Amino acid sequence: MAPSRNRAAGRVPSTPTAASDSQPEHASTDVLSQSALPFPVVCIGASAGGLEAFTQLLGALPTDTGMAFVLVSHLSPSHASHLAEILSRATRMPVTEVKDEPTVQPNCVYVIPPDSNMTIVQGSLKLIPRHKVEGRHHPIDLFLESLALDQKHKSIAVILSGTGSDGTLGMDEIKAAGGITFAQDESAAYEGMPRSAMMAGTVDFRLSPADIARELGNIARHSYVGTDGPPERIVDGAQTAQILRLLHHDSGVDFTNYKAATLRRRIARRMALHKVETLDEYAEYLRDHPVELESLFQDILINVTSFFRDPETFELLKARVFPRIVNEHGSSDAIRMWVVGCSTGEEAYSLAIVFSEFMEREGRTWPVQIFATDLNGPGIERARNGLYPKSIAERVSPERLRRYFYEVDGKFRVAKAPGRSAVLPHGRDHVPQHAHLSRAGIAAALDADPALRAQIVGGAAPGWIGIHGRVRRPVRSHRRQAPLL
Repeated sequence: MAPSRNRAAGRVPSTPTAASDSQPEHASTDVLSQSALPFPVVCIGASAGGLEAFTQLLGALPTDTGMAFVLVSHLSPSHASHLAEILSRATRMPVTEVKDEPTVQPNCVYVIPPDSNMTIVQGSLKLIPRHKVEGRHHPIDLFLESLALDQKHKSIAVILSGTGSDGTLGMDEIKAAGGITFAQDESAAYEGMPRSAMMAGTVDFRLSPADIARELGNIARHSYVGTDGPPERIVDGAQTAQILRLLHHDSGVDFTNYKAATLRRRIARRMALHKVETLDEYAEYLRDHPVELESLFQDILINVTSFFRDPETFELLKARVFPRIVNEHGSSDAIRMWVVGCSTGEEAYSLAIVFSEFMEREGRTWPVQIFATDLNGPGIERARNGLYPKSIAERVSPERLRRYFYEVDGKFRVAKAPGRSAVLPHGRDHVPQHAHLSRAGIAAALDADPALRAQIVGGAAPGWIGIHGRVRRPVRSHRRQAPLL
């Protein structure tokens, strides 16, 4: 095995205290609900150049994978589509254009009709009127987001030839749900869509359409997508210690007390990608392929994040939390916020934007410092750069894009200081010290697990307010020292 990079120089940051295998975990976040269907559903998305790529993939695809295939393409709304008829010549599987909200069946191919968007709900395909956001039509993102919710780890995304960025946001959701993602390689006639997904860091495999088909056939046989119940059942929790030791040695991060079910799910997903069935085999693979340790590390830390991901929470901040905070500050006193587990920075910048809007509404200004911390080094670098794909326009309003971003090289960059705020992303070796966090402020953990949220709120300085997503009320801290994570 190659020498350890030991990125944290042997320093082990505190990690969320969580249930071990012998302890029940928080029901709302750690128990993975069942997928709606007992077999995997594969969404294959494409636009320009997609017909050739669809044909190549279906022609090389085994007809007995036990998977279902849903083809989502950018079709002209004003012309009848013959896509299903054309593609039926490439495969012996039934190929049908979707009508009447069918329940998805294995070894079948479903094609989106023109002038419609489509989602999957409880295993059935639902057609909804086509709509655009700022002139953009993103049917692939829409379907992938619904697929991640419906099929969980049995969701698979494939992005083929096409222009633009449709599919990038949806791939985030698929991967976060434990699904598996593919993008077409340089063989794509138009590389915009697959390249956008690659740049977002959400692609597991970058292959030609024919090679994607063969890989799907291999994955279909793995117990990760074939087992009933949560995917972590294929990983014996008592045997994960050897994996955690390898991770600790390589990264300097001790995951021993991390959420057990999450760890086992992420390990199981990596085993599926490499067609490994046992933990002993996977441990051996890690020893022989040190680069896989970094990939597993990134998978464990994966964080679903986007601008304004939980709109109700941001409205709560403006309506109830910000007024309380500013009442305790003079106009020259800095207001400090701490975003824990900031990933690539979208949440921190969202806070800065929302507070800027609040100040405008109040007709007053305060200096703001937003500390954003994460163990994920590449994520922190992206947060520091503040450069995001154009697909963020799906989540950021045109007015906010105009005021708080500027376009550069086909992407959006965050303006350096929305309002009077300063966003300060920090990696694992630089965290806000309690001396800097001694005044009332906000410790935001919108996507953190419950145990970490409790640690943040319970350990924060007097007057600090912990805010986290999915819960609609702030919790004030009475402790004297902020946690050093």
